[in-house]
Amino acid sequence: MNGKSKRMSEPCPEEDRISNLPEHLIDSILARVPVGDAVRTSIISKKWRCGWTTMRELVFDEQFSEKFARNRASNYHNGFIRIINKVLFLHKGPILKFHLHIPYVFHDSFNEIDPWLSFLSRNGVMELILTNSCRRYELPSYFFSCLELRKLKLENCFFKQPLEFQRFLNLEYLYLKKVDFGANLSGTQISLPQLMDLSMHSCTNVSNFNIKASKLSSLVVLNCPGAMLLRFLNNPSLTRLDIQDFVEGEVIDLARVLCNLPELEDLSIDSNSLKLLSADNISKSLPHLVNSLKSLGLRNFQLSNLDQLHGALCLLRNLRNLKHFVINVNMEPQVDVGAASNHLETPNCLKCTLDQLQTVEIICLEGSKPELFFIKLLLAHSPSLKEITITPSKASRFPRASPKAKMFYLDPEL
Repeated sequence: MNGKSKRMSEPCPEEDRISNLPEHLIDSILARVPVGDAVRTSIISKKWRCGWTTMRELVFDEQFSEKFARNRASNYHNGFIRIINKVLFLHKGPILKFHLHIPYVFHDSFNEIDPWLSFLSRNGVMELILTNSCRRYELPSYFFSCLELRKLKLENCFFKQPLEFQRFLNLEYLYLKKVDFGANLSGTQISLPQLMDLSMHSCTNVSNFNIKASKLSSLVVLNCPGAMLLRFLNNPSLTRLDIQDFVEGEVIDLARVLCNLPELEDLSIDSNSLKLLSADNISKSLPHLVNSLKSLGLRNFQLSNLDQLHGALCLLRNLRNLKHFVINVNMEPQVDVGAASNHLETPNCLKCTLDQLQTVEIICLEGSKPELFFIKLLLAHSPSLKEITITPSKASRFPRASPKAKMFYLDPEL
């Protein structure tokens, strides 16, 4: 065998494809794995060694905390701080997204967390998600220097606005849950010129959160006592409004609100909020038809309650372009259903045809007479209806011996 033939017969060393991947593919892989795993890839090769130091999205969420706790149960607190310090303070370049879940071990002090927010404020963070399992965390002054923020989610925090702070110029999405705005805030108006989506859940001292958001299109306010809704509802660009457990803090006329929201397409409201917002006019027609609204959600409605039934019918009567309707019913035990049933059997109790209605969803159906008459009314007045979905409440489900047995509501005419 000559030298050439010998060389051809010898096997070539296997190519290390992983080590020689292009940098943009390495970055793409690191962006799709948890931070802890990304750091471990530094042992693959020299090319991978510093890849994790330029990651633009850093996620230390609840899943990361739980996994870290299982692996480092003996020294969880210090180990958790050490790995985040390592990832942050060895990082190079901008951080576009940072997600931090503060685990329960931070019950004594948040001193280690404040420098992390200071570091983020100097690295152009655009999306910040901060959730908290401990006592309420007071946001440090560094937080208000994150001026590049586009998306912000805060949970269980204390929002202490500095006197000199006025605006997040780039913020587009704001989600706040269990946030306390403090009893002694200055009341200075915060300008959020790009804000389009605002959600507040179980927040306190909301009356001190004074913002100006001319582009706001979606507003959700759930269980926020004292919320000054008029500050948010005087916005003609609003297309989605979701109100639940509204506690009266100001006088609001629902008819006027709907009149001032010409672009509103999606409205969700619970029975108590509707009663407060409608005052004594709940049984009367609105002064004009609301042509923009296409989706209506009613929560916790008792169709056996004549006032609430009038409110639901009043809305349906004035929403001529309604396409989607969802109602979550609540049947109180030992309630006289006679008045509501009689009203629903009255000819022309709806006084209109829901020509555009296409889908209906009824949740927690008990099977009472008012509920069944209400369904009958919708079927009789919705010529374009394509689908009606009914989810019975647990109380109305019959016990069954077979775990595989299913029940379907079928039209006997089909």
